[in-house]
Amino acid sequence: MKKSAQQYKTNYKYGRPVLEGSGKNGTYNSLAVDCPFVFWHNGSYRMLHVGFDGKGYQTALSESKDLLHWSEGIVLFPREEGDGWDKVGIAGLWLLKENDLRQKPVLKKINNKYWMIYHSYPNEGYESGSAQIGLAWTEDENLLKWNRFDTPILSYKDGGAWEQGGLYKGCLIEEKGTYYLFYNAKQRDISPWHEQIGMAVSEDMLQWRRFEQNPIIKNTAGNWDCMFAADPYIVKDGDGWVMFYYGYDGSVAVNGVAFSKDLIHWEKWNEPILKNGTYGDIDCYYAHKPSVIMENDTIYHFYCAVRESRSEDNSANIATVSDQPSEYRCITVASNKPFGKM
Repeated sequence: MKKSAQQYKTNYKYGRPVLEGSGKNGTYNSLAVDCPFVFWHNGSYRMLHVGFDGKGYQTALSESKDLLHWSEGIVLFPREEGDGWDKVGIAGLWLLKENDLRQKPVLKKINNKYWMIYHSYPNEGYESGSAQIGLAWTEDENLLKWNRFDTPILSYKDGGAWEQGGLYKGCLIEEKGTYYLFYNAKQRDISPWHEQIGMAVSEDMLQWRRFEQNPIIKNTAGNWDCMFAADPYIVKDGDGWVMFYYGYDGSVAVNGVAFSKDLIHWEKWNEPILKNGTYGDIDCYYAHKPSVIMENDTIYHFYCAVRESRSEDNSANIATVSDQPSEYRCITVASNKPFGKM
């Protein structure tokens, strides 16, 4: 019997940003922030996220004591650092961590190092060109100084037809000595395209074998994920696995879940667990790209919220660039409990 998604619904929305674009020229997040990844490290919560400045993504790290108020992000990989395949900008979206949803999401060390999955686009602009996935590591307990491998660990160049347009967010899981890399990809780099989720496995995080039955999460025709099924965020809950991901139907984006017993075979829940808001809400366009944790039986469902741009937005202070999205994009949070009673 399929596990129920009811327990993962977060119907109470904070309704305002926890992180947003700065509106200041020269900052990593002058136009927008995106793609939260929340974890616990050295006595506080941290959020890995990306900012967009018109040229591309850059990765930053923020800190919080209460999960609602976050410090200004510290950039981890300055643009043009080096001259390799990822010099335009790095989107670091996942750190290897413990898997249990009901425990603090502390980082997991392998060979005395912390590990990050990221992706990078080849050209300047908003997600311009076909991205590839890379791997970075650090021994720095402050998580500020990282080392990157010279070449991608996963590329569209040797992938299937469904991923020839480039690879997006990676989700790295270690279970019983095996590494599982989940990622979403698109079949072409010309709009309109479809995004779906695939998987690869490894024994050392360097050499990866794609699952022969990829993609493991496919688009469902006529449903809320008919165009995109993307950005997997996977945790263990009890004796099974839960994948939070977002779906896009060509109009709005919302978050849903899928379930698995073995990390290989997945069954999607047929309805979203977090929907977009109504006109005027910060997530009236999109409520997507989930990062989900639990604290004292309370679910904190972080996500990227998108609405129309307005003159009062911080990003309105930035001169328009040709590929600047005509939208307001921030990070916010929803919960299974009212925020006023937490």
